[in-house]
Order: sequence, then C-alpha cells, then structure tokens
Amino acid sequence: MFFWTHEVAPARGRPGVRFAITTRHGGASAPPFDSLNLGGRLDRPVAVEANRTAVAAALDLPRERLLFMDQCHGADVARADGPWTGPAPRVDALVTARDDLALAALTADCVPVLLADRAAGVVAAVHAGRPGLVARVVDRAVDALAEAGGNPCAAVAVVGPSVCGRCYEVPEGMRDEAAAVVPASATVSWTGTPAVDVGAGVVAQLAARGVAVTWVPGCTREDADLFSYRRDGDTGRFAAIVRLLPGDGS
Repeated sequence: MFFWTHEVAPARGRPGVRFAITTRHGGASAPPFDSLNLGGRLDRPVAVEANRTAVAAALDLPRERLLFMDQCHGADVARADGPWTGPAPRVDALVTARDDLALAALTADCVPVLLADRAAGVVAAVHAGRPGLVARVVDRAVDALAEAGGNPCAAVAVVGPSVCGRCYEVPEGMRDEAAAVVPASATVSWTGTPAVDVGAGVVAQLAARGVAVTWVPGCTREDADLFSYRRDGDTGRFAAIVRLLPGDGS
C-alpha cells in the first residue's frame, strides 16, 4: 500500500508527524487503474472510495478525515479545519493545524510536496505540476504555512516521486517558460531534446525559502509501482499524505 513512509514521534510537548506516499498496489480498482487508485475521474467511484477508505484506516483515521483536493493545476491554497461538508475545494494546496486530519495530494507524474512545522503544529500538502511550478504554488503554500503560525526556516518538506527531467520532454518554449521562473528546472531528455525537471524546480523553490528538503527518489514513468500518465495514458493516481500526530502532553 505504501511506497514510502516516515514518522516523527511526538516529543517535548510537540506533535509528531506522519508522512506517507502510496503505491499503486493493494486496492480495489480494475485495469487500467489497478489497483490502489485514489483519484481521477474515469475509474469507478465505488472503487476509488474503497481505496481511500483503506488508506485512511491504515493511517488510523476515519475516511472523512482523510482530505483530498479538487486539483486544477493552479496556485490556490485552502485551510482545512475539519472534514469537508461539501465538495472538496478547487485548489492545489491544503494547510491545517489539526491533528485529527490528514491532507493528501494526488499525482501521476506531477510533484507532490508535504510540509510540516512541528514546533508550530502546522502541515500542508501541495500538488505541483509544471503549471503549478510556474504559478509558484509551492511559494503560496509556504506563505499559507506561515500565515497559520509556521516558520518556513523551521519547516521540513518531503518532495515525492514524479516524472524525472530525462523523461519529461516538452516543447522548447515550455521549457523556457519554466526556466524563467526557476532556472534549475531546465534540462534535456534522454534523447537530448528540451525537457523540464519539475522536481528539481520545486526543490530549488523550497531551498530559496529556507525549507529543509527530503527528496524521495523515483521516476513515475520508470517505476511500475507508481501511476504515470506519461507512461500509460489513462491511469490512476497515487497520493502523498501528511498528518500531525497528537502531542505527548509533556
């Protein structure tokens, strides 16, 4: 079910944090969404909901407290103060100071980013594709973390697997647009054609804000354990998830 997990236990009155990135295995979806598809609009809704319920249970949460976004390749951020009472907000980043919620960002080649400031008790989840990189969704999320009481220089970020620069061939003008915002994102593909390394661009944006980064290795197009739109076309979505854990009370 999980491609990568990391947990920091509560200590000295501070909450803990749980980070998780799901794999594509262990769910209820049929091909081509097999099997732990957590998003997308083409799979059977009952299968997606069963998969989300299973992941929530693995995180020790009721299903309604595992929060997803209606992602739109933008740069808007929403604050989560409880389970959604209607449709999920149409944003590409979520922030919360609640320890009874988990925030999820769905991807199938884009870059998932998880942020946490334990001292302040604030976390965020971000979906950053190439359009989001250019629109500075990561900066907007870091700003939202600060507005919620966090300190970017005390925060940590987990950058999840995405399509690597060698596999993300784009027109030259598209690479130039990304490079004008983040020079580190400009690269070439395996065959020497223009390409964008969105992950490298995201890491550069985080570093510029003083955020410490853990970059989980992996290329979605090259790793069959992860969903990849570039590789497969119609496919599912995996999730990067962050949750505050209640403090120990000391």
